[in-house]
Amino acid sequence: MLAMADRFRGFLPVVVDLETGGFHAETDALLQIGAVLLDCDETGRLVPGQTLSLEVMPFEGSHIDPEALAVNGIDPTHPLRPALPEEEALVRLFRLVRRALTAHGCSRAILTGHNAFFDLGFLNAAAARSAIKRNPFHPFSTFDTVTLAGVLLGQTVLAKAVTEIGIPVDSGLTHQALYDAELTAELFCRLVNRCQEWIRAAGAVDQVWDRPSAP
Repeated sequence: MLAMADRFRGFLPVVVDLETGGFHAETDALLQIGAVLLDCDETGRLVPGQTLSLEVMPFEGSHIDPEALAVNGIDPTHPLRPALPEEEALVRLFRLVRRALTAHGCSRAILTGHNAFFDLGFLNAAAARSAIKRNPFHPFSTFDTVTLAGVLLGQTVLAKAVTEIGIPVDSGLTHQALYDAELTAELFCRLVNRCQEWIRAAGAVDQVWDRPSAP
C-alpha cells in the first residue's frame, strides 16, 4: 500500500475553505476557517480525516463587503460568535497541519480547495500580517478541485460537482467554511481514488504509482 508521503511526492494535501469579507486578500477580512486533514484507509484509498473549524476576528482596519456577508451569512459583530484573533486562529491551524505532516512523514502541506488560489492568497496574506514565519503550506502550489472536477465530471461549481458524483448537498449549510471544506475533501478523495482505479484497470500502476525512487 502506497504511503501518503510517497503518493504526492512528499506533499500532504490539506483541504481548506475560507469565508471572507470580500475578494481582496490584502484588505478584506478573514472571517472563518474550515480545514479537513486527509488519511489513507487500509486499502490505500484517500479518506477525509480530522476537521477544524474556526471563527476569526476581522483584523484592524479590514474591509467587509455587505454583499459577502449576505452570501456567507456571517455576522462579525454577533456577541456569541466565538471568534479568535487572526494570529491565534492561524497558529491553531498551522499546529494541526504540522502534526499531520509529522504523522505522515511528509515534508510540506499543499492547500487543496475549490478555487484554491483564492484561499491560499488569503491564508498567505493573513500569515504575513501576523508575522508567522513557519507556514507549513507550500507558498504557491495547490491542488484545485475545480480543475479535477472540470476534467473528470464536466462541472466546475462545487455543489454541482459533488451532486454529479453522488454526494448529497445541504444548501442551507453551503458557504460555511467547514461544510464547504468537508464537501471539497469528499470530492477530492473520490476523484483521486477513481483515477487510481482507472490507472490500475489500465495496467499502468507500475508506471504511475510505483515508480522507483530517484538515485
